Amino acid sequence: MSKTRLEAFSDAVIAIIMTIMVLELRVPHESGWQAVRPLAPTLLAYVLSFVYLAIYWNNHHHLLHATTRVNGAILWANTHLLFWLSLVPFTTGWMGENHNAPLPTAIYGIVLILAAIAYTILVRTILAHEGPDSKLARAIGSDTKGYVSLALYAAAIPLAFVHELIADGLYVTVALIWLVPDRRIESRITDR
Repeated sequence: MSKTRLEAFSDAVIAIIMTIMVLELRVPHESGWQAVRPLAPTLLAYVLSFVYLAIYWNNHHHLLHATTRVNGAILWANTHLLFWLSLVPFTTGWMGENHNAPLPTAIYGIVLILAAIAYTILVRTILAHEGPDSKLARAIGSDTKGYVSLALYAAAIPLAFVHELIADGLYVTVALIWLVPDRRIESRITDR
């Protein structure tokens, strides 16, 4: 089955998620810097989440570009990923509005780790369909970056209850790890 509809649907959902996030930002009623200062935690949470969504979109694009065909299992695995990404605006807003609270920060991490697990499931489902000797399987390799990210999320969630900034620092660290696009796929698979 063709992958075109899956790509178009995923692009649209991620674009809507990003749009929802920006629509949740409140505009200050005053024009000075003092009016923006209380919004700083919310703006920072928005920037971090926007970066995460952009990373997912970028890597999802490369993954699907390298995929030759899809099946029902891949469609469901992709929908599973989009579900967790759709919760990013809610957890971003909750964390941003309550920047000193451990529970919203931990819940944000739970959504991030579940999105990362869902992405891993999507990759493994595609690899099972493409076959172990496919170009994509060779490009993915051991996925060390993915497993390091999962470990950092797993550490950040309980650390949010120790101090919220530790968890935030780990979330930023994971984003920085992925900010440089994952070139494994791009470098090993040429345009078809």
